[in-house]
Amino acid sequence: MLYINGKWESSEDNLDVVSPTNGQLLGTVAKGGEQETKLAIDAAKKALPAWSKRTAKERYDYLNRVAEILRSRTDEIAEVITTEMGKPVKESKAEISLAIDYLEWFAEEGRRIYGETIPASSSSKRLSVIRQPIGVVGAITPWNFPIAMITRKIAPAMAAGCTVVLKPASSTPLTAVEVIKACHDAGVPEGVVNLLHGSASNITKALMDSPVVRKITFTGSTEVGKQLVRQSADTMKKLSLELGGHAPFIVFEDADLEQAAEDLIASKFRNAGQTCVCTNRVYVHESIVKPFSELFAEKIRKLVVGDGLESGVTIGPLIDSNAVDKVEDQVQDAREKGAEVLVGGKKIVEGEYAKGNFFEPTLLVNATHDMKISYEETFGPIAPIFSFTTEEEAIDRANNGEYGLASYIFTKDASRIVRVSEALEYGIVGINDPMPTVAQAPFGGVKESGIGREGGRQGIEDYLEYKYLSFQLDV
Repeated sequence: MLYINGKWESSEDNLDVVSPTNGQLLGTVAKGGEQETKLAIDAAKKALPAWSKRTAKERYDYLNRVAEILRSRTDEIAEVITTEMGKPVKESKAEISLAIDYLEWFAEEGRRIYGETIPASSSSKRLSVIRQPIGVVGAITPWNFPIAMITRKIAPAMAAGCTVVLKPASSTPLTAVEVIKACHDAGVPEGVVNLLHGSASNITKALMDSPVVRKITFTGSTEVGKQLVRQSADTMKKLSLELGGHAPFIVFEDADLEQAAEDLIASKFRNAGQTCVCTNRVYVHESIVKPFSELFAEKIRKLVVGDGLESGVTIGPLIDSNAVDKVEDQVQDAREKGAEVLVGGKKIVEGEYAKGNFFEPTLLVNATHDMKISYEETFGPIAPIFSFTTEEEAIDRANNGEYGLASYIFTKDASRIVRVSEALEYGIVGINDPMPTVAQAPFGGVKESGIGREGGRQGIEDYLEYKYLSFQLDV
């Protein structure tokens, strides 16, 4: 279903939704194109004046009503997420909780959009600055966190007084429908949020070409992000881009190995390794590389692969066959260049797994920096271990790449924590912490990992414009 100007719409063309677990057809949604996108933009433009003039408290109330509806529907929405993208249902529920956090956080932040008074250079003048919504926003979201990435974008937009045209990933449209149902049931006015499914190129082109759309917020690949930067020039759109990542996980010789190994499981294998902040490279000090590898391997062997709806499953399928092909290629390349597969290493094709996109949780040791896995984003359940000798070497290797989203360090040395975290060229540093993402902190990267921040008090900034007011008084 499409949702335009407060109404659910069908279309002549439909988009099939296929399960990554067993290849079965889960359902269809209406497929929109350029014409439907223009209608959604017009609806958002029409709704903007009234929505932007509502008080911050009124917008706060709407967002909190959406949050409460999602909370009351957690079980059913978690099943939708797991069915259409594969992650274990426990992870789906955790994602819904994060999505609700974003709604509630930005509902509050919308009440803290402050201006300022500036000392004038003349007694006959008064100078001030006010903040106003940027306007209509185009939001393009990924499949790997199909609900949290939506609320992380629409919540600050709505709280700031903007209206939204949302284009979710074609792999996970059913979750997006659930979010918009919650908005509809919460009484969000017509045109404030609009939903489109369909060809990313057609819908995105219409969003980028429209002078009405003043901002694009996008989470996805660096390659597509660069295309959006180029396309934005013609209409001078504001962009927020959360792009690729290749996170290093550095284990120093003084780290608690048991805790580091357990936390590496959480960082690397959550969502089957399909997160932009998950560990891609594991750097372990040479003095502990063997015992750490063995300890980590034991924990990997305890992971349970299967249908995310089944109790006890900790690793679900990859999103599609292309994702499986990519990780297979990285493992094969690493083997050919001298890596040893300590655990896993292949696609699972037996019995119930035959029609799904399952890949064994995999540990590679003796990894080197000429292997594809050392520089290509993996997005799969493969952990390569590299060894290092000095702190300086670990920092240099961790920073050697085009990405700069998330990084992780494990050590008990307070001085080292300061040195290394300040030296790492990443927007996020988890210090003895594999799960740093929270609604109240800024999320984003440096280098080719993106532009701008989502979450935290910073997350609402890109949805606002500054306006300077200069008053000449009668004296």
